Amino acid sequence: MWALRRSSSSLKKQGFILGSSQISCVTYDISNRYSERNSEGISNEILDRSLSFRGFCNTANGSTKFFLRCQNFSSLVGTKSSSEIDSDLEDGFSELEGPTATEGMLETNLEAELSGDDVDGEDVEMPHDKLELSDSVSGARQAESLRKKVPMELLKDITAAPVLSVDRVMDKWLEKGNDLKRTEITLIMIYLCKRHMYGRALQLSEWLELKKQFIFTDRDYASRVDLIAKVHGLQKAESYVERIPKSFRSEVVYLSLLANCASKGYVKKSEEIFNKMRDLGFPVTSLACSHLLLLYKRADKEKIADVLLLMEKENIKPTDFIYQILVDAKGQSKDIAGMEQIIETMKAEGIEPKMYTKNIMAKHYIFAGLVGKAENVLKQMEGEMKEDRLACRHLLALYAALKKVDDVRRIWQLCEPNARTDECMAAIEAFGNLHKIEEAEAIFDKMSKEGKNLTSKHYYPLLRVYASHKMLEKGKDLVNRMSESGCPIGPLTWDGLIRLHIKAGELEKADSILQKAAQHTYLKPKFISYTAVMDEYSKRGDVHNSEKIFYQMKQAGYARRVRQFQCLIQAYINAKAPCYGIAERTKADNVYPNRALAKMLSNVDPFKKTPLSELLN
Repeated sequence: MWALRRSSSSLKKQGFILGSSQISCVTYDISNRYSERNSEGISNEILDRSLSFRGFCNTANGSTKFFLRCQNFSSLVGTKSSSEIDSDLEDGFSELEGPTATEGMLETNLEAELSGDDVDGEDVEMPHDKLELSDSVSGARQAESLRKKVPMELLKDITAAPVLSVDRVMDKWLEKGNDLKRTEITLIMIYLCKRHMYGRALQLSEWLELKKQFIFTDRDYASRVDLIAKVHGLQKAESYVERIPKSFRSEVVYLSLLANCASKGYVKKSEEIFNKMRDLGFPVTSLACSHLLLLYKRADKEKIADVLLLMEKENIKPTDFIYQILVDAKGQSKDIAGMEQIIETMKAEGIEPKMYTKNIMAKHYIFAGLVGKAENVLKQMEGEMKEDRLACRHLLALYAALKKVDDVRRIWQLCEPNARTDECMAAIEAFGNLHKIEEAEAIFDKMSKEGKNLTSKHYYPLLRVYASHKMLEKGKDLVNRMSESGCPIGPLTWDGLIRLHIKAGELEKADSILQKAAQHTYLKPKFISYTAVMDEYSKRGDVHNSEKIFYQMKQAGYARRVRQFQCLIQAYINAKAPCYGIAERTKADNVYPNRALAKMLSNVDPFKKTPLSELLN
């Protein structure tokens, strides 16, 4: 307790104090927005039911151990670098993909997966809300046993059927006199969702309800909400919730809606759903708080403290996953002392950091230049390789980040005899980052020759390696090889091609690929594909095309974020053009500026007052 108090006091002396939710800005308009923010978001609505925001600040020093752990998270605001933002916004929540709200027909406790391979989604967008926090050997064995129980004939018919014809496949299956068991349907749904075939999974769910094959439960309805949100968007999912019989509109249904809303970065809508759940009398759970924490870690770190305060009031203890979120948030803020304090608190609560947490710690140590501390964590991870295979791919990436070629080779040699595809992919990326192109290619060839069913996900790392090294012809040859092998082309491949042409200096060609990909009926380009093109236009000072990409991202369903506005404003700055009304646009899109964006808004304000303008007036 004394150590936590001392750490908290030290951070306060450095200016990391929770009580001030107002960020120092040059223009009064931006400052006023920050002073008013508590009345607009979750803060005021939640804290009106408990303590005031300022009251929390005033009582933090004399409060419980949990208060002391969380009181300094306002220090996280506006500290993320653009490169970190890019990785964090890759259609999801970085490494910390939180638990899905519900699995519905997938049965909450049935976490084993039928396949370790992801593909470019066949008929829907890429997923955002998977929370896979373990990859143990026992899980793989369980997946193998489940795979044997899947009715493969039916599964093949569903996956091979034309789009929007799953109902006909199911009708024919019954006409042949076959039975349908809930367990088998559950496994098929797991497989379809794992392969990102959400459209087919949705059709199957609709057919089951229409034909009254099973009695639907609240979890089945929650699964439907999740699928509708992924395929048709949140508005359709919200409308469906209203059509669900009231007796089945349970907490798990709203959690499904909250998970999808938070995963897309819609802050205001997520807060509305969360508060509606409270109004309906559902208890505040660690799972619901996890979704908000993941959202705020990316979109508005200042509000992390609000969620932690609510958890304290509701007597909700942080889970291992919540600690992971907090560790990552502190690391992103470059508050290494705060990150270490959270780790110590975890251990004091009897929660030992798992492989994911250690990986996060090591990354932030490396980013902060603390090589010695990073190496100590890596040694701990190496000691756990036999028990947790997840360590292998993390170690490959981390040693590559440290530019330790020999250690990367050593770890790969340990994994190579029975390497999984994800470990091969990690090795390709690691050797590519170390500019060892031939070794990366050799691993890809080994993976190909082993007869494994390669998908676009497995081609993607090598494609990224070629892109980063401006190897345009090799990248094109790899894509042709994908096409010849019958591999579906989707968001991952589009992203690789876009980056390939950007690095080669062919921005117009990259934009052309993006435009063609955006016209796809069932898939959409990845968030980072849009930002990659927009960044290049911004550097050129091309305001017209920067605005075009900015608009297209909204049309594709991506929520407005600080990163997009920074990029757009930079285009105006580089073009030396006036940027009228940009502050009002951020407000209209419910984007609250961090320090960096606030400074940019002030600098481009054409009406700001200067000493000279005051004198002239």
